[in-house]
Amino acid sequence: MGPHLMRRPPKYVHGFLDRHGKPRFYFRRAGFKKVPLPGLPWSSQFMEAYEQAVAGQPAPIDAGARRTKPGSMRALAVSYFQSVDYRFMGLRTQRVYRGLIERFCEEADKDGNKFGDKRAALIGREHVVRLIATKANKPEAANQFRKVLRAMMKHAVEIGLRADDPTRDVRSIRVKSEGFHSWSDAEIAQFEKRHPIGSRARLAFALLLYTGQRRSDIVRLGRQHVRATVLTVRQQKTGTELLIPVHPVLQAILNDTPKDNMTFLTTQFGKPFTSNGFGNWFRDQCNAAELPQCSAHGLRKAAARWLAEAGCTAHEIASITGHASLKQVAHYTKAADQGRLASAAMEKVKTRTSSG
Repeated sequence: MGPHLMRRPPKYVHGFLDRHGKPRFYFRRAGFKKVPLPGLPWSSQFMEAYEQAVAGQPAPIDAGARRTKPGSMRALAVSYFQSVDYRFMGLRTQRVYRGLIERFCEEADKDGNKFGDKRAALIGREHVVRLIATKANKPEAANQFRKVLRAMMKHAVEIGLRADDPTRDVRSIRVKSEGFHSWSDAEIAQFEKRHPIGSRARLAFALLLYTGQRRSDIVRLGRQHVRATVLTVRQQKTGTELLIPVHPVLQAILNDTPKDNMTFLTTQFGKPFTSNGFGNWFRDQCNAAELPQCSAHGLRKAAARWLAEAGCTAHEIASITGHASLKQVAHYTKAADQGRLASAAMEKVKTRTSSG
């Protein structure tokens, strides 16, 4: 049919040039239906069809699934992986959930019995509380485990394996944390001084700061996403499609970026970054700028802070960042410059009282 294309496409995608020299791509995975994919890899049209191909088909049965004990936690896990709720999660969320569930099934209690072999119908609230308590030294991990276990038990109720949800009244562990550090203006200037325009680090920095997007979305962006100075982003985590005007500073940097790649950001070998690979690489760029406390996600918070300081409403900020929860927007904009906002508020009061 023609030579294989050299550019690395997403996982389970096979591409080739047909006899007319036209690139063709297919989603091909054992146990799944073969699906043709439109456009070119990493474009919004391509990734939308790719995600539908992954999420819109029954998941293949794992090797050894038929040997699981009926009614066991492992059997419940196999059923959950084929459920609608799981299949329509984002790919990244699926990987997180599956990893946690599979590790849990392999863990053993004090008597050496694996949790995967225990009967799902006999798991009680006290067991859930005890399991979460064993992970209390890592509160975020404990809360994530509770969330995943709750999804499994909800599925157990839906398929008639249980009559109740033992996780329902189990509270999460309160975590007092501000999360990722939000970059200050001084830190932004320090990074820009260390990484000049024209460097890959400065390009990545500008994409993160002037779009307010997650690293999983930044690594997929390319020129095909820009139309008439508007950037189209379909967020991988939520599936939300955003139309974001390109900031002049970002546009100037993009104009100096090579045009021979499908994505703006590439590795030293000219390949697209993975989300985790980009995070590790950008960590090194922050360290080089002597900013060990800063991260890629911290620039998302800084972008939200800039928007808040410019007087944008929570809804306006969410239209850029893509947050569905305004509460989350408020959390991200806590670092807004209180002094500037207070000055602006006082000016409004002065204007009102002087006119009165």
